[in-house]
Amino acid sequence: MPGARGAIRCAHGARPAECSRAGAEQGRRAHPDPVPVRRRRPPQASHGVQDMATAKPAPAKKAAAKPARTPNAAFMKPLTPSPQLAAVVGAAPLPRTEVVKKVWEHIKAANLQDAANKRMINADDKLRAVFGKPQVTMFEMTKLINAHLK
Repeated sequence: MPGARGAIRCAHGARPAECSRAGAEQGRRAHPDPVPVRRRRPPQASHGVQDMATAKPAPAKKAAAKPARTPNAAFMKPLTPSPQLAAVVGAAPLPRTEVVKKVWEHIKAANLQDAANKRMINADDKLRAVFGKPQVTMFEMTKLINAHLK
């Protein structure tokens, strides 16, 4: 087999023909008969895998009770909306998160999301005064709302 001869190598990795010639030319002893290099992977251990029929259910772990999360004070600080934004969310001071929620309620109620691309919001008359343009992305909307809060 011509392909099998290519896989036969000496112990240091040279082909048998190269190794014999090189050793004879330099006056060194030629290597013994070449041995095919065949590396095998050791058999893998089972790592504790059990048969499904004999496997015992794992004991239930009790989760440690986590303390209640306290909201970030910067997000909960009531901010006063501008007159243009107050037409949408009301004039009462609200946290930034509540303002965004109320704007989304207005968008959903008036069906202002673009039908083809839901990330785009088509502004009605009230929102056009806040956004300053007829269509914005939902990510840009938050930036534009923040400009109307003090």
